[in-house]
Amino acid sequence: MKKNKAVVVFSGGQDSTTCLFWALNKYDEVEAVTFDYNQRHNEEIEAAKEIANDLNIKHHVLDMSLLSQLAPNALTRHDIDVKDGEDGELPSTFVPGRNLLFLSFAAILAKQIGAKHVITGVCETDFSGYPDCRDVFIKSLNVTLNLSMDDEFVVHTPLMWLDKAQTWELADELNAFDYVREYTLTCYNGVRGDGCGECPACKLRRNGLDAYLKQKAEVAE
Repeated sequence: MKKNKAVVVFSGGQDSTTCLFWALNKYDEVEAVTFDYNQRHNEEIEAAKEIANDLNIKHHVLDMSLLSQLAPNALTRHDIDVKDGEDGELPSTFVPGRNLLFLSFAAILAKQIGAKHVITGVCETDFSGYPDCRDVFIKSLNVTLNLSMDDEFVVHTPLMWLDKAQTWELADELNAFDYVREYTLTCYNGVRGDGCGECPACKLRRNGLDAYLKQKAEVAE
């Protein structure tokens, strides 16, 4: 009997780690792929490696350093401040073409290892305005990937319609709440777990955590 196999686009952050647990719960075989695009801090890749090793997941790290040369941004340049978008502009952390390239290469990897499922943690609810996190983009790319390789991949987005509180809830349902909270790296300043508490990523993560814990406490009363 042919096994269901999946590839998870994996950064070692809250969202992708939650997706990794989601995939482990759903598929017979799961592999993870992390992209090295000269991120602001190498700690992200190290976190991904350690989590994959801890969960006994085959882990691929692919060189995508060209992306940082083509699209300078706050995630790859220390001389660009991390800040939210103003007056309708995208945040300084937006990397043009990132998810287009990541998902394309993830699908190429999937083709090589016989996987039909590609999982990514993009989300339209808490997506900071990133155009490549929208559902319409994912659906469009899914069609393009299938046409380009004459295959039948399915790109899954378990978090697409969840806010951060609901993402914490999903991790809890997957019995991964404590793991995700302690070992993942979301912080733009490279601090694992609850992070620095000051950068936009940490604030979004913390607000979602507080909202979920409050909701959970109310249900328990």
